[in-house]
Formats: sequence, C-alpha cells, structure tokens
Amino acid sequence: MVHAIWIFMLTAGIITAMFNGRMEDVSEAIFSGAEEAVTLCFGLISIMVFWLGIMNIARKSGLMDIFTKLLRPVAVRLFPDVPARHPAMGYIMSNITANLMGLGNAATPMGIKAIKELKKLNGGKDEASRPMITLMALNTASLTLIPTTVIAIRMNYGSASPAEIVGTTIFATACSTAAALCIDRYFYFRRLRKRKGYS
Repeated sequence: MVHAIWIFMLTAGIITAMFNGRMEDVSEAIFSGAEEAVTLCFGLISIMVFWLGIMNIARKSGLMDIFTKLLRPVAVRLFPDVPARHPAMGYIMSNITANLMGLGNAATPMGIKAIKELKKLNGGKDEASRPMITLMALNTASLTLIPTTVIAIRMNYGSASPAEIVGTTIFATACSTAAALCIDRYFYFRRLRKRKGYS
C-alpha cells in the first residue's frame, strides 16, 4: 500500500511538472536528493559504528550484563507470563537495552528473536500473545536515553549543539512508553473482565 502511495505521488509530481514546464526542477531535485541521501547514510554509518563499538566494549567488559541484571526485575514484572530464565527474556532485555541506547537497528534482530521465542511459548499459534503485544508496545514507544540517529542527523546538518536533543528525547519517550504500557494493561484487564463475564 505504501509503495502504491509513493508511486502515485511521484507520477502526479512528474506529470504536473511536465504540464508546468518545470522538468528541470524535478531533475535537479532527484539528483540533489540522491546526493544528500548518500551523504546522510555515510554520516549515520559513522555514528552507528561508534555506538556499536561502545556496545561491544560494554558487552565484553561485563557492563551490559550488569545493565541486564538491573533491568531483569523490571522485565519480569512487565512480562509475567515469560519464565525469568527463558531465552525469550534474554532477547527481550537485549532489545530494551539497545533501544535505550538509541540503537534501533541493533534492537530489531533481538526483537525478532524474542518474538520467535515468544511464539514457541504460545504453542506456535499465529495469534499474538500478551507478552508479544507488550513487547510491540514497548518497541513502538521505545524509551531512549541516547538518540544516536537523531544526533547523527543533526551533526550532518551542521547543528551547533547536536546533543541538546537528549533531554527532550528522554522526556518524550518516557511519556510515550508510560502511555503505551497503560494502554496495553488497560486492554489486557478489559479482556480479562469480559472473559469473566463482567461488562
């Protein structure tokens, strides 16, 4: 569906430019946009390499294990249906940790593995279980302490203080995470009440 919308917008733009005699502007926008995209990608690669290196050092030094232990009591309460020693719990905590560090790309593989393990816990059913829904809500809200991608983009565009976004990001993602968890719990308890016959 998204591809169809993009194709429609591109086609409509090109046809409009043809009738208005502005095809040169379209050509210039295509080439300058492509150049800008490549520059942006290289900037993001550098910051991603830096933070992935930091994460690797943290993992080998044991800092990640300490962080994971600190997160474990919270994760056990957020996912009461998942056994504390199950592999899914390890992937969930790795996913949350990567998101906290602003490494969305590194968090995705951990999230996919967590969902696979949660599906096994759910008996292989295609229907999403309660822990799956909670994990999706957490990933969508994504509490972030260090917004590395946004900092990299601000650096690429010449921001005088690219890291000043950190405080705002923590506040905004804390609010979105709290809202996501409240909505998740609200619908969960409402479904429980319906099963028990309450209105």
